[in-house]
Amino acid sequence: MSTPTQADNCVFCRIVSGELPASRVHEDEHTLVIMDIQSVNPGHMLVLVKPHRANVYALDDELAGAAFRTAARMARAAKAAFGCEGVTLFQANEKAGAQTVFHFHIHVLPRWEGDGMELAWPVKNPPRAALEDMAVKLRAALQSAA
Repeated sequence: MSTPTQADNCVFCRIVSGELPASRVHEDEHTLVIMDIQSVNPGHMLVLVKPHRANVYALDDELAGAAFRTAARMARAAKAAFGCEGVTLFQANEKAGAQTVFHFHIHVLPRWEGDGMELAWPVKNPPRAALEDMAVKLRAALQSAA
């Protein structure tokens, strides 16, 4: 008997495999788009990557590009189908980043003025020197990852 893997217990993997039902919108080689069962507004979709990847850190460039291409395509479809006044793309990583399902996905949220959805954070306005220090650290991280 084999041991269950993280993907075996993943609700999104079970949807991708067809084991669980979902209202499917679009599918290609790398992604599956479904309606969000916990929708905020009409047309709220989830763009899932097909292979189990817990978060953005686990995506290679090809899969990351495929996910964003699909998200952009779905945003255009939401605008055309629902006449929304805007679209919010939301993607969260790890518990501290507000991720609740640990399979990479992007929310495509059609938006209207006054729809009750709030996205706000406390602005801290660091001084330019602190921004430059952060940029140096990020450039070093990019070089060591190359």
